[in-house]
Amino acid sequence: MPATDSRRKAKLSRQQYLDLYYYMRLNREVEETMTRLFRQNKIVGGLYSSLGQEAISVGTAYALEKRDWLAPMIRNIGALLVKGVPPRDIFTQHMAKYTSPTKGRDGTSHFGDLESLHIVSPISMLGDLIPVMTGVAMGGRYLGQKIVTMTWIGDGGSSTGVFHEGLNLAASQRAPFVLILENNQWAYSTPVRRQVPLENLADRAKAYGIASYIVDGNDVVEIYTTAKEAVERARAGEGPILIEAKTFRRHGHAQHDSAEYIPKEQREYWEKRDPIAQCEAFLLKEKLLDARGKREMEVKLTSLLEKEREFAENSPMPPKETVHGGVYCSGDDCHKIRPKWERPIAEVMPPKSCVEPVWKVEGFGQGKSSSGKNVPIHFGDVQPEHQAQEPKGLAVKKSNKKPATKSAKKGGR
Repeated sequence: MPATDSRRKAKLSRQQYLDLYYYMRLNREVEETMTRLFRQNKIVGGLYSSLGQEAISVGTAYALEKRDWLAPMIRNIGALLVKGVPPRDIFTQHMAKYTSPTKGRDGTSHFGDLESLHIVSPISMLGDLIPVMTGVAMGGRYLGQKIVTMTWIGDGGSSTGVFHEGLNLAASQRAPFVLILENNQWAYSTPVRRQVPLENLADRAKAYGIASYIVDGNDVVEIYTTAKEAVERARAGEGPILIEAKTFRRHGHAQHDSAEYIPKEQREYWEKRDPIAQCEAFLLKEKLLDARGKREMEVKLTSLLEKEREFAENSPMPPKETVHGGVYCSGDDCHKIRPKWERPIAEVMPPKSCVEPVWKVEGFGQGKSSSGKNVPIHFGDVQPEHQAQEPKGLAVKKSNKKPATKSAKKGGR
């Protein structure tokens, strides 16, 4: 249930239900393919699994419109797939191939698409994407685009300073921004209850006066309907919204982490609540999916991933002569990103954008400086304007007569 607001119940179309199921299956099978590639020493760098968390990436990204922007983290491959990134881009990126989005210069999901898919590349420093996506949201509003931005953060990342700084900025600017907090119970090897004395991390939104929701992170339908409402509210001007999704990280932090610190009972409990299995059971029960439809989807996924994996494996590594390229952006030959105005520019240019440079703060009043110009806030060193102007007819006439000297007052003695 939501932490600060009531959430509506929405009914999805059959295609929407099937889409959510398909993208979760695609998410998991892309990662399973990469696990095999990793064990064959074909992955360059680390590999991070979202096993058991697929519903969060898929359900939240599915709530966005094509014009909206997102910035994924390492466990949000599902969001990239929903946005339209083909599996081959994910494979080649992790394999550092020349055909990858970064042409082999970076690994994992560190790539973006600013022109068409509206994806901002992940930032390794946890929490830094919050102020970045707040800025994207503010920029879109300035250009009249009516966009919403979204990023993700883990329970551990919610303890970073920039998490709070970013949320405060988003709240003060009422940015159309949605933050997904994936509470998967573990920050690497630290359980969430050892790092923060809160039952619900969504309560952190209260400090900044923003709305929040708490959802079952393994229920893709609940996640989608909640995220859809949050996105609509943010787009309508209600400001940023935080969604805490409670789930469980079923693998270690990365492939090198066996996660032996996780209690066996906890792992078994969450394995029984697998988001894909739960969704499939629901679809079969509601007759939205049958055995034939399931087989057809499996054939489609197998064919697609074989084709994409073969492309990645057969792609070349970066030529050595390209090693110096792409280190710095050199202008238009690097990229040609220009502001896309969807409102008259005159609205944000003088004279329409001009306002009197005086801010009235309740309780402080307004006065004038020694130069006669308005000052924004009266702190007591300048007489308030309403006191400085005396009513006509009540002004005391000034005398040019000099005051008597001390000796004169005493009779000249």
